[in-house]
Amino acid sequence: MADETHRLQLDWPKRYNVIKGIARGLLYLHQDSRLRVIHRDLKASNILLDDEMNPKISDFGLARSFGGNETEANTNKVVGTYGYISPEYASEGLYSTKSDVFSFGVLVLEIVSGNKNRGFSHPDHQLNLLGHAWRLFIEGKPLELISESIIESCNLFEVLRSIHVGLLCVQENPVDRPSMSYVVLMLGNEDALPQPKQPGFFTERDLIEVAYSSTQSKPYSANECSISLLEAR
Repeated sequence: MADETHRLQLDWPKRYNVIKGIARGLLYLHQDSRLRVIHRDLKASNILLDDEMNPKISDFGLARSFGGNETEANTNKVVGTYGYISPEYASEGLYSTKSDVFSFGVLVLEIVSGNKNRGFSHPDHQLNLLGHAWRLFIEGKPLELISESIIESCNLFEVLRSIHVGLLCVQENPVDRPSMSYVVLMLGNEDALPQPKQPGFFTERDLIEVAYSSTQSKPYSANECSISLLEAR
């Protein structure tokens, strides 16, 4: 987040509303719009909040649309942002709706924790935010991921469910990731959730090595930005 003021503005009910709003927006792009749209650069700085803290997905400069039954494509030029880009896109240039699902999962974990995935550091390990969240989850300590600024306002069931859904979205294999229609459903009910598998790019080294290897055969563009986590506009 940009500063402590924005952290205090975004208590847990507002953050949960943002999570659900982004999910509904992606569901519209992937399923309900006339053409299926894959954003390809979903990240915190591309989520704008109105005066009532309702989220809007912005910046469709890298988006691609599909007609008919098309659901995926391959590109020789990988574009996106370190920390949000999915493994199959970074390493193979393959993008699909599941690429956006991965980025959404990263966003969810950032919103819950108040930390960015890229550049995250912890004194006990060398994992990034995805790896840290995964480690806490499998150790039965997911509540340690919660940002201190929302502890007093948080609904524990909603927070734990959000962490669980976020980890389902960042699983390494795109086949294992849920569709956005299922994500919206999971966020809206209390049914039991499937167990997530290991996330993709759960260390910074994973992403750097894949990005480097991909440059040996294709151009790689990783857009740098200063992320203000869900700053009101």
